[in-house]
Amino acid sequence: MLYYLFEYLDKHHNLAGAGLFQYISFRSAMAFSFSLLISTIYGRKIIDKLRRLQVGESIRDLGLKGQVEKTGTPTMGGLIIIFATLVPVFLFAKLHNIYIFLLIVTTIWMGAIGFIDDYIKVFKKNKEGLQGRFKIVGQIILGAFVGFVLYFNPDVVVKEKLRGDQIVKIEQLTTPTSDFTEAHKSTKTTIPFVKNNEFDYASLLSWAGKGAKDYVWILFVAIVIFIVTAVSNGANLTDGIDGLAAGSSAIIVLALAIFSWVSGNIIFADYLDVMYIPNSGEMTIFLSAFVGGLIGFLWYNTYPAQVFMGDTGSLTIGGIIAVLAIAVRKELLLPILAGVFLIENLSVVMQVSYFKYTRKKYGTGKRIFLMSPLHHHYQKRGYHESKIATRFWIVGILLAVISIVTLKVR
Repeated sequence: MLYYLFEYLDKHHNLAGAGLFQYISFRSAMAFSFSLLISTIYGRKIIDKLRRLQVGESIRDLGLKGQVEKTGTPTMGGLIIIFATLVPVFLFAKLHNIYIFLLIVTTIWMGAIGFIDDYIKVFKKNKEGLQGRFKIVGQIILGAFVGFVLYFNPDVVVKEKLRGDQIVKIEQLTTPTSDFTEAHKSTKTTIPFVKNNEFDYASLLSWAGKGAKDYVWILFVAIVIFIVTAVSNGANLTDGIDGLAAGSSAIIVLALAIFSWVSGNIIFADYLDVMYIPNSGEMTIFLSAFVGGLIGFLWYNTYPAQVFMGDTGSLTIGGIIAVLAIAVRKELLLPILAGVFLIENLSVVMQVSYFKYTRKKYGTGKRIFLMSPLHHHYQKRGYHESKIATRFWIVGILLAVISIVTLKVR
């Protein structure tokens, strides 16, 4: 909203300093600062309100050290992250930008699903919360919506870097004015560590004949649904010890902010030889606010946690990260960038699968880990949860650096 106000003042009244709001870097810095202040200052008030409402976490006894002491700690703290993110976004972002619109919808939708889940756990005294199938349906609806918008909306376009043979053909027709093609719809994405690393989802249907490409939107929407569901559940599983999910997510989001800014800046897209995605740079404002909210939340969530994010926060975080990665055409990089989420997911899948297999074959179920998800395995081995969280953050930083390096290493 402030963006539109200062845009008007700059155009019609030449107000000194109003032009600063045209710069993504300035608005990103303001969004981060506001978000950090909101989450740290008002976060305390929200925690106190949650405590007065007796919105306390009900802890299942899993035999973990220090677990019982966490009983009664306020949950639904994801409201702090959501509030601290959306307020600066409404103030400093271009709300008509299609990518900002998608991220706002994602935040509200996933936040609502998580809130309902936490509400059932706390106020209905049902430890299972919202039934899993309803969560999945909610994630599928969001994934389908995001997929449809990204595929059909005319504002979602890309400009690809011209290759040698393309340049020759264009020069024969006209004098080139850019090293990029004209803006066009595309189902291409990026494959990390590969030269000329664009991959078109439409090529997966090449075996079915030319007419099959008319139905590539079905494949694209299905892929988006899968990614949204997988990443949001991965973030949910990671939220098991103080500070782990919020800290890991802040690292991932910061890396995505770099990808967003680079992809939305034609100069850097040209220098780094990546797809230029018009208007995607605006997501940097959202990402800056999101990082500020996550870091501010960590003020209260690091050990010993004064508040838990609950599914209100974890599902929202996962959904946002998934949509961001898809929007900047970096979803195939998620197994590296969100490697912490992936290994947490895999540890559960491996544990359950191996247990069922050995029980069926030998009559007694065996386990790979002492406990899953993986962070509980290290708790069982006697590591303090603050040490586990810190080491997972370090791994997350390493994975984020590797991900960023893929901009040049191919």
